[in-house]
Amino acid sequence: LFSSSGLTHESHRKDVEQVYLRCSEGSIEWMYPTGALIVNLRPNISPASYKHLTVCIKPFKDSAGANIYLEKTGELKLLVRDGERSPSRVYCFGYDQGGLFVEATPQQDISRKITGFQYELMSKGIAADLHTASAPCRPCSDTEVLLAVCTSDFVIRGSIQNVTNEAEEQESIIHVGVNKLYRQKSKVFQLTGESGNWRGQIKTLLECGVKPGDGDFLFTGRMHFGEARLGCAPRFKDFQRMYKEAKDKGLNPCEIGPD
Repeated sequence: LFSSSGLTHESHRKDVEQVYLRCSEGSIEWMYPTGALIVNLRPNISPASYKHLTVCIKPFKDSAGANIYLEKTGELKLLVRDGERSPSRVYCFGYDQGGLFVEATPQQDISRKITGFQYELMSKGIAADLHTASAPCRPCSDTEVLLAVCTSDFVIRGSIQNVTNEAEEQESIIHVGVNKLYRQKSKVFQLTGESGNWRGQIKTLLECGVKPGDGDFLFTGRMHFGEARLGCAPRFKDFQRMYKEAKDKGLNPCEIGPD
């Protein structure tokens, strides 16, 4: 978390402050914004790898007081307008497309404003999975499922207990009861005290029309801004079939106990 306050620059309202961030994910919080911030993301990787990175930012729900631009060689492209209200909206761009220029907008009372956003750096392939898939609700092929099992941030066998639709955010929250936890990057799926069962939530697009149903599924996906996002999710019996077929041919990309 990087936090700054414009009140320390009150006498120099046009100050531009340079910020250098080394972490691959984090957040910016700019209280009482005045002047501008130039946000330089400098992850601890080889500069030769920068061209393979995508930057994603997610403004805080109540972020206000500044416009966020994409800046390259002095040219500004508006990314997020001050006061724009798009719950859960994520803005992504290639690392080589420029840096972030956050400019305070004129305010009568800056003490009421806080500009903030989360950011993530990821490989372009992962970003494409999350944001630019041409058909995000399309069922995965056998090959895609088997690869997802090897590369996803979480892999679980479970059932859909309930689905909550968030119309404003255009998302569905899948409430999952976990029967077997193969892998999870973050502690999204946890033991619940009252029942002693593993449970968790996975988000997906509202347009996919997920409904509660019987039977077990293999849920895979990635963590994005602290939330589990759904990837491939075949019925578990279908996964068992495709895993066995691939294993018999020696084509399964990684080992996992499908039972």
